[in-house]
Amino acid sequence: MMKPIITIFSILIVSAFVAVQPTFSQEYNTQQISQKIERLSEKLAGRIGVAAQEIGSKEMITINGDEQFVMASTYKVAIAVALLDRVDKGELKLSDLIDVEQETMVTGDGAIAVNFVHPGIKLSVANLIEPMITLSDNTATDACLKLAGGPEAVTKMMRSIGITDLRVDRYTSEILRDFYGLPDKAYASVLAEALVKDPTLAAKQPLRNLEFEQEDPRDQSSPNAMLQLLLAIDSGKALSAESTQFLLSTMSRTRTGAARLKGLLPKGTPVAHKTGTIGGVANDVGYVTLPDGRRFAIVVFTKSSTTSEADRDRAIAEVTRTLYDFYYLKP
Repeated sequence: MMKPIITIFSILIVSAFVAVQPTFSQEYNTQQISQKIERLSEKLAGRIGVAAQEIGSKEMITINGDEQFVMASTYKVAIAVALLDRVDKGELKLSDLIDVEQETMVTGDGAIAVNFVHPGIKLSVANLIEPMITLSDNTATDACLKLAGGPEAVTKMMRSIGITDLRVDRYTSEILRDFYGLPDKAYASVLAEALVKDPTLAAKQPLRNLEFEQEDPRDQSSPNAMLQLLLAIDSGKALSAESTQFLLSTMSRTRTGAARLKGLLPKGTPVAHKTGTIGGVANDVGYVTLPDGRRFAIVVFTKSSTTSEADRDRAIAEVTRTLYDFYYLKP
């Protein structure tokens, strides 16, 4: 007697789920979902920029999509693409060993400057890209940017794949120098001296710098342009199949920003991403996999925030979860 009851119960569950799909899609079209996202994030972050698109679809959801935002460390995705393009052209190999000079160690929480305090380090190209993406290591980033041919070469690479509203202008040591007002590039030794003179310097990290964000156009991107880059990577337009897989796999191992794109997603949801943080800026960009295997690319930029870093993270998490539900339940 239990079997018919279980069958009927199962049918009711499935019917209820199917009924949700048209209701949700009717309630939230792309314009309405954008408005919902803005309402969710308005008290958590100063200004937000969003661009998202389901892989294989042509429909894009954007909020302030053409506005320029400081990329912070999300620009390391563009650096990785330009460097891997050199690998694809046979100019470098992932196994090539590169000298990491002690005097070029860049300040930050990255593993290289913290753990290697003595001269005499050689790392492969692959082992420089890995911490640049997964740990946002600034020393690795400057090494990768140099190998890619410098900022101009990265911007040129972006233009070659049709991305016009994303520019790379400085090494991370120069970006941090300009943000903090340091006398020289933000190498560990320079920052150490600066902290002796001004012990409050470290406390300025989470504070917004409106001149840096709004008046300096360097190293900025629109959400739409960053989304273009993510789609170009995923489609194979930017890199070879091998390099594409290498980069996506690396991004899937990112350990920063657990409360951002991943923050409100179901536990275990596959996310391949890259975070960015400086001053009032909190960013996260990448790819999210839905339970049925479909994926969407997402860019969330914020700026000019006076809220806490936890609130900025929450804003990114709210945006991501809203889009996750929208794409998953969309028929």
